[in-house]
Amino acid sequence: MKIPATVITGFLGAGKTTLVRHILANANGKRIALIINEFGDVGVDREVINGCGFEECADEDVMELANGCICCTVADDFLPTMAKLLNRENPPEHIVIETSGLALPKPLVKAFNWPEIRSKVTVDGVIAVVDAPAVAAGRFADDPDKVQAVREGDENLDHHSPLEEVFEDQLLCADLVLLNKSDLLSAEDRPKVMEVLNREMRPGAKVVETVKGAIDLKVLLAMDAAVEDDLDARPSHHDGDDDHDHDDFESFSLIIGDVTDPAALEEKIKAVTIAHDILRVKGFVNVPGKSMRHVIQAVGPRVDRYFDRPWQDGEKPGSHLVVIGQTGMDRDAITAALNA
Repeated sequence: MKIPATVITGFLGAGKTTLVRHILANANGKRIALIINEFGDVGVDREVINGCGFEECADEDVMELANGCICCTVADDFLPTMAKLLNRENPPEHIVIETSGLALPKPLVKAFNWPEIRSKVTVDGVIAVVDAPAVAAGRFADDPDKVQAVREGDENLDHHSPLEEVFEDQLLCADLVLLNKSDLLSAEDRPKVMEVLNREMRPGAKVVETVKGAIDLKVLLAMDAAVEDDLDARPSHHDGDDDHDHDDFESFSLIIGDVTDPAALEEKIKAVTIAHDILRVKGFVNVPGKSMRHVIQAVGPRVDRYFDRPWQDGEKPGSHLVVIGQTGMDRDAITAALNA
């Protein structure tokens, strides 16, 4: 019997890691292995997962791919990682793959047709996590009305913004779309967001509204879709491409020193995000006088922060952030603003 695998996709900050934490919290003893891929060189998402406190969070069951976007490094990184999982004496009962927020899911699903994987694993389903307020704000189109006009007049869709192209590819591959942070939608915004999703999703995909990724795992991890056998029904902007890169996006990390006032840092992040059109800021900061690590998660100007766990023995408390945006960010100005 093949091991089912679930691919979790979704743009930066949509709530994929929160969904993974929900899966672990409700695993009820099921052996779940996680493969986490991040855009950039610092594994913040893995650290958030490892700080969750669940027994299902054992270090050996959380594997990180941090050498670039998983859709571009399948042969070099993903296949060897899968081999390690499958060759264990006690292999997992389910594999959950959290892709980078900039990953295209279809190249990853194609890898499940490699002989060494196909005989042992099937893709149970592809989940696209959608940031409902970001869609309502038109985040994935520089000018939604203009882009729609281009779409109607140009079947090749060559004029899409980089953000919209990634967003659409993720939706086009999904079996289930989680409209996350739905509690932040107004009554007026909800039909507009659903119109966008219905326009971009492939036929047969379902939408479920969620808050913090909360959904019954009997729905999430039991789709039996065998996605690797259904690739022709999941179109992509990059079908036929020999390669794919993310030159439209970049990331960098910075040390900002101890943070005596997390609320003041939150305001700095909001201001610098608006000034420089930053997509994502995430990381951990040290608050003097507090024994616990303070998590920062920002999507555009929306900032979430909380203490997640005590600093561990041998772990030097510090403040480390990762900034992700479109290529050409003024790194010096952003760094100066956050260190001010």
